[in-house]
Amino acid sequence: MRDLPDDDTWIHDRRRAIGDRVREERERQRLTQEQVILAARIDRVTIWRVETGREMKLSTLLKIAHVLDVPLADLVR
Repeated sequence: MRDLPDDDTWIHDRRRAIGDRVREERERQRLTQEQVILAARIDRVTIWRVETGREMKLSTLLKIAHVLDVPLADLVR
């Protein structure tokens, strides 16, 4: 078992990395944010929050992974 670091900056770094992977996969598939928004039934602010590493819900990530047809583990690795 590992101890948590003294501050929470690592959490922001991990969220940012997840957001980067979501955006990279979306762009790799040549999809617009609008296409993902409509297919995943999420709003514009939500996709912005995910891709910029803000707070994100597991259910939102599951929807996006499904729409992008990639395992969730690929986005959160």
